[in-house]
Amino acid sequence: MTVDIWPDADSLAQGIADRLVEHLASVQADGRTPSVVLTGGTIAIAAYERIQAGGVDWSSVDFYWGDERFVPAGHADRNDQQARDAFLTRLGVPEARIHAMPAHGCSESMAEAADGYAATLPADPFDLVLHGVGPDGHIASLFPGFPQVHETARRAVEVFDSPKPPPQRISLTYPALNHARSVWLIVSGDGKAEAVARAVGGADVDSTPAAGAAGLDETVWLLDEAAASKLPA
Repeated sequence: MTVDIWPDADSLAQGIADRLVEHLASVQADGRTPSVVLTGGTIAIAAYERIQAGGVDWSSVDFYWGDERFVPAGHADRNDQQARDAFLTRLGVPEARIHAMPAHGCSESMAEAADGYAATLPADPFDLVLHGVGPDGHIASLFPGFPQVHETARRAVEVFDSPKPPPQRISLTYPALNHARSVWLIVSGDGKAEAVARAVGGADVDSTPAAGAAGLDETVWLLDEAAASKLPA
């Protein structure tokens, strides 16, 4: 595990954007098509807005999501729509590379939609999974004390009673989220400092789901000083 700290949210957002471009360019230089699982949240969107084309072929990057609000396609609350607005459209990412989760109004039940999305996930590990972390320590839509935290068979699940609105969501589970070469947890603000300290300190996943996030090659915490303020010196 690695912990990197920036002075404030603005510098953190820029650091995430720069590191993401460098990471994708490196994967492409190795002759592979990068696969990335995106997250939502304030710091993630701030980072996405700062992404520049760099040395990345944006027509050859596959984007997935760790979770999604089960609201209609195009709704401003959807993580995929926010990512489109922040950088996917601007950088010309083809629609075929944008693997959005099913939306409210589809012909499937939420369970069917979750299983259908799981079937679209690559067999090979993701190159990168990005996580935001909530003040309660949740990642994706895996919340403290919820049964989805203990799911080991299904790679995507339905969530009906999210403590954060809207209550209906689809989320990847640890078997999918941790099937990744690199996992980055990106966190800003002192309101999340206690959750960060618990997760980095190895809390149990029931109380702090972020503690269960782990990459196959690397697990990196990217924090501003406020989010890192309760970590041991």
